[in-house]
Amino acid sequence: MKNLMQHITLAYARWVIRWRWPVLIVCLLIAFTAGWGIRFFEMTADYRVYFSAENPQLKAFDAFEDTYTNTDNILFVLQPKNKNVFTRDTLKIVKKLTREAWQLPYAIRVDSITNFQHTEARGDDLTVADLVKSPEDLTDAQLAKIKKVALNEPALVNRLIAADAGTTGVFVTFQFPGNDHTEHLPISVTRAEEIVAKLRAAHPDLTVALTGMAALSNALTVASDRDLQTLVPVMYLFITIFMLLLLRSVTGTVATLLVVSLSVVTAMGLSFWMGMKMTTASAVAPIVILTLAIADCVHILLHTFGEMRDGRSRHEALIESLRVNTEPVFLTSLTTTIGFLSLNFSDSPPFNDLGNIAAIGVVAAWFFSMTFLPALMSMLPFRVKHRVEGKSLFMERFGDFVVKRRKPLLWGITAVTLLLIAFIPRIELNELFVEYFDYSIPFRSETEFAANNLVGPYLIEFSIDSGEAGGISDPAYLERLEAFSVWLRAQPEVTHVNSFTDVMKRVNKSMHGDNPEWYRLPDKRNLAAQYLLLYEMSLPYGLDLNSQVSIDKSATRLTVTAKNLTTMQIRDLKTRAESWLAKNALPSMKAEGTGTSVMFALLLDRNVRSMLKGTVIAFLLIAVTLIIALRSVRLGLVSLVSNFFPVALTFGLWAIFVGEMGIIASVITATSLGLIVDDTVHILSKYNRAKREHCLNTHNAIRYTFTHVGMALWVTTLILVVGFTVLSFSSFKVNADMGVLTAITLIFALMVDFLLLPPLLMRIDKEGKCNCATCKCDIDRVVTERQIIQGGFKP
Repeated sequence: MKNLMQHITLAYARWVIRWRWPVLIVCLLIAFTAGWGIRFFEMTADYRVYFSAENPQLKAFDAFEDTYTNTDNILFVLQPKNKNVFTRDTLKIVKKLTREAWQLPYAIRVDSITNFQHTEARGDDLTVADLVKSPEDLTDAQLAKIKKVALNEPALVNRLIAADAGTTGVFVTFQFPGNDHTEHLPISVTRAEEIVAKLRAAHPDLTVALTGMAALSNALTVASDRDLQTLVPVMYLFITIFMLLLLRSVTGTVATLLVVSLSVVTAMGLSFWMGMKMTTASAVAPIVILTLAIADCVHILLHTFGEMRDGRSRHEALIESLRVNTEPVFLTSLTTTIGFLSLNFSDSPPFNDLGNIAAIGVVAAWFFSMTFLPALMSMLPFRVKHRVEGKSLFMERFGDFVVKRRKPLLWGITAVTLLLIAFIPRIELNELFVEYFDYSIPFRSETEFAANNLVGPYLIEFSIDSGEAGGISDPAYLERLEAFSVWLRAQPEVTHVNSFTDVMKRVNKSMHGDNPEWYRLPDKRNLAAQYLLLYEMSLPYGLDLNSQVSIDKSATRLTVTAKNLTTMQIRDLKTRAESWLAKNALPSMKAEGTGTSVMFALLLDRNVRSMLKGTVIAFLLIAVTLIIALRSVRLGLVSLVSNFFPVALTFGLWAIFVGEMGIIASVITATSLGLIVDDTVHILSKYNRAKREHCLNTHNAIRYTFTHVGMALWVTTLILVVGFTVLSFSSFKVNADMGVLTAITLIFALMVDFLLLPPLLMRIDKEGKCNCATCKCDIDRVVTERQIIQGGFKP
């Protein structure tokens, strides 16, 4: 069977070189056809894409929005230089901004201190009107009164006006058509940014910031565009430089760049043919493919150059390189594909897309490396220097070092790994979703400004049900709802609670001549229902209670605003609030917290659990693949060690120097696994070939492995590390962390495969015999690459 496969591989290699022109044409036609799908390119601008349709938090959030209004919003934050909002000039600006905000596309509600519906008693009548009508005509007494009302109104303070009266906000709620807001949301955000630019130009002494969930979605698109426009060109530049330095061949570099480009075009085109949309997470797929596609080319080219140095012609060297590398390149591509496809276990669709696009790219890179690359190289002119007789190669000396120091290396690397593994439990799965962006994205700095001066983006929403239509007027319900609000305001993380009970207390006071003693809840259901009806009838269009009360008056909305909280703190606050409701509220009032902050906080846990399963399956599939391909259970099981240790070392090092890890923790093992297994496959494949084809003993097989594949692994690892280091400059933290963690993992992978895997193989095959029954090999004999190729070594 082995001989048959070798004959097939050899025949295939000769066929590619002989029919190089047709091969090139077919490859270009395939890439062009697949790449035609790029015309369907679409970038989504909806943060909801990070949640699968089956995600229970997304379902709960959708149900919440169906009951009340959408939560897509923008918050304009204004801070005058004198930090006093209650001046005629500043209130005039706020009033004008409020009017302009109503003109934003798809705006359905605008809230500010100027249009806050203030209730007052005038005789027996209840009047409801804007708190600020004509700012320029206000007297000092009126300004003082407005300030007093605003700073004593729970619905405003720490939401639309800072407690120190130095900062205010204008809150805009949007209703976008359809489920995907990619087309409409950027229009509204762009218009809002134009308003901000005009404000800054017209009022230099006014600090203006723009934040909100619509701004978050738009920031995701901005980050994706920036990565595609900056990182991809930088990656191409680095690839070109490093390929020229390491391959020392202009022809090889040009051929590699063409293979890389064809792979990217094919993968991206096919993904868009399949209906995938580009997101911030999947936008790095081209960079990942760029990096991965190089590895196959490097192995084929370096082996070709090595054959030519030993006297073979160009065509003979290419044929031999294909014969030797067909199996390991196929195995590395297969195992890398398995690793990336395991991302389909992720509960976040963008990571599914990233895995699928990268997997398509890996397959495309394998196809073009095995067809287009050798066909092109057989036509292009290139030369290499012949090897100088008697000159010792660096990898030969390195192989000798590993063989001689096998015991210290085996136990030393194992001890270091176990030591770092001991730190892994210190890692906390935690993150701030606002910190997904670096400061080059305005959303990050402007959101932090808003959080530090007015209100943060971290909201937990509750829909508190009364159990019956009209039940929100029940004094028992209102009393428990008020108790819940008081409890929430007492929590150290909470900065604001927007509760329906504040409305009822304010109306009750106004209905009793604005007597402060009546600032309490009505004690009769009929009376509360009448007050509510009267208040609703007095509200203008667009400022009704639909955003706070369900249509049938059976439930009310309670919004909790918190400080800058990590995902762990959000989960903790949510759990405590739900526990309070379960213990102290009416049975019907039990509710679960929802909202964007909650969704992102719980996504981390869900993704870790789902990807744990996917990673285990990927590990097992890769091990089984290697067992079958290498026809050795022992080598397949050994591969598990060399594939697990680099990830463990990376997590241990991260635990020591960082200590926290976000959503990337759930996918980094899967993405890294497909990469680190490449080195293992090439080493085990060459080791197996040395023992089976060249009849070498264990120690000489290790030396053979280093001389034949060692330099290629150095080169591919260096290029991969550089590629993922470029990714670390992404403005999107998830992608940047993936770049850093993957680069560290690749470094550890090379260390383990060079310093631990060979000693482990020598430990397992410590008898030192080759696989040939008639062989009488000397265990201490050094076999050089030159002797084996030229037949100088006779076992």
